[in-house]
Amino acid sequence: MRPVRLLFLATATVLAMACGGSPTPEPPRSTGPDPATAATISGRVRFEGPAPAAEIVRLDADKDCVALAGAGEQPTEFIVLGNGDALTNVFVYVKSGLEKHTFPVPSAPVVLDQQKCRYVPRVLGVRVGQPLEILNGDPLLHNVRSESEINQPFNQGQPVQGMRFSHTFTTREVMVPVKCDVHAWMNAYIGVLEHPYFAVTGDAGTFSLPNLPPGTYTIEAWHERLGVQASQVTVGPKESKDVVFTFTR
Repeated sequence: MRPVRLLFLATATVLAMACGGSPTPEPPRSTGPDPATAATISGRVRFEGPAPAAEIVRLDADKDCVALAGAGEQPTEFIVLGNGDALTNVFVYVKSGLEKHTFPVPSAPVVLDQQKCRYVPRVLGVRVGQPLEILNGDPLLHNVRSESEINQPFNQGQPVQGMRFSHTFTTREVMVPVKCDVHAWMNAYIGVLEHPYFAVTGDAGTFSLPNLPPGTYTIEAWHERLGVQASQVTVGPKESKDVVFTFTR
C-alpha cells in the first residue's frame, strides 16, 4: 500500500499545481532606472491668447500683512505668465507607466514657507512617505489647513514666526489644496506622488523629467485654473523627447 499512497500524493500535488494550487510568483519589480539606458522627457507649457488681467486682493483686513507686503493690494497668482507666453506654476508629472518600478524615498523634507502672507512656493511636489515641512516665515498668525480628499487632512495653527511642523502623506494625491484660515487669499497646491518624476514650471515655462526607464508614459500637466492636459510619450533607451502643452481660457 505504501507505493500506492506515495503515487497518489505525488499525483495530487501535480494536479494542485496545475489548477492554481501554488501561486505564480510575480516578476521582480525594478528599483529605478539603469543609468546606461535612462531616457528623458522634457518640454514647455505655454498660454495661448491675450494675457488675462490679474484679480486684485486687498490686504487691509490685516495691517501686518500690509506692512510686510509694502502695499494694501496685491495681484492674485491664479494665472501667472513668465517670459513671453510661458505659463508658470504648472505641475507636470508622469501619471502612468511606472507601475512596475519602485523608488527610494528621500529623507530630506520638502519645505512650504509662508512669506509676506503668501505661500512659497505656490505649487510643489512631494513623495509619498517624504516629510513635508511647513514653516511660518512671517511675524504673525497663520493657520495651515489642507483639503485632502484621499490623504488625512491637517489643520495647524502657527502663531509665532519660525514655527514649523512636519506632515507625511501616505498615498498618492494630485493635487492637495492648502489654505490659510486667517488670510483667505493664501493658497498652495501639493502634488503627492510615489515616484520622483515631476516638475513645476517657472518663468520659462519649461520642465524636465530625466532618468526615466525606457517605456511608454502618460504625462499630465495640471494648472489650478486652466485644468489638465495629457500626452502619451514613448521613449527608448537613452532617448530624449519633447512635449509642448498649450493652455487657453
